[in-house]
Amino acid sequence: MTEPLTYTLEVPGAVLTYDVRRNDSSKEPVLLMIGSPMGAAGFRTLAGHFTDRTVVTYDPRGVERSTKADGTAESTPDEHADDLHRLLEALKAGPVDIFASSGGAVNALALVARHPEQVRTLVAHEPPAAQVLPDREAALAACRAIHDTYHRRGWGAGMAHFITVVAHKGPFSSDFAEQPAPEPATFGLPTEDDGSRNDPMLAQNMISCTHYQHDFDALRAASTRIVIGAGAESEGEMASRAAHAVAERLESTPIIFPSGHGGFLGGEYGQTGDPDAFAAKLREVLAPGRAG
Repeated sequence: MTEPLTYTLEVPGAVLTYDVRRNDSSKEPVLLMIGSPMGAAGFRTLAGHFTDRTVVTYDPRGVERSTKADGTAESTPDEHADDLHRLLEALKAGPVDIFASSGGAVNALALVARHPEQVRTLVAHEPPAAQVLPDREAALAACRAIHDTYHRRGWGAGMAHFITVVAHKGPFSSDFAEQPAPEPATFGLPTEDDGSRNDPMLAQNMISCTHYQHDFDALRAASTRIVIGAGAESEGEMASRAAHAVAERLESTPIIFPSGHGGFLGGEYGQTGDPDAFAAKLREVLAPGRAG
């Protein structure tokens, strides 16, 4: 596997770090793999399945190696989309293919709404777009409750609340957000509060990502081929339900990928999905002429 070359890029309010695994003999578009707040490290296994083309991964602003001028400020999908736009300009690679996971899928959809000319195909896997759910008010309230728990009690409590919400199957009840948050010890998480309140997911991206209002008119009019993905094992969870709702707004049908929300992971961050089958499905979806 080609060892990545690492670069940095200054953007307004941040310095991005990105990695390029080159294949200069490939005729295929560059493949950009993005998450949020997951960084480049989460795509190590998946990138290894695409050595026949150049693969780019990056750390979003405020995540891992990428810094922000204000490390406590909220990051928005529009900011992330502008970062991606500038990154693609710096690559000088022409229209690229993008595989985008979770919050990265929200950011990539925001990018395509503004700059469709930069993207040939976008595969947006399980964007947690709570705004488009039929139970949107309860879903948005549940996301706010995670954020509030983190600010009241710290990282362990916030993560325990997050796990409970994202694993919930089916619509949220109107009083779901008012239910007591689970104890972090239930999930083996730290019970002590270290006082920090700058976690990239719980502090910087939780509200802005889930509450983002997509420009579906622009997305439907975009020259980009947009494919929405959902996990076979995550059916009924918020991000999967949102994927189906986004696809409906785009007048399409989601493509079902093996495993669950992190189906492409091969041990990164202690999680393992079904990366071999996931990569094979992604290759099939990216193939020229494949219906979306």
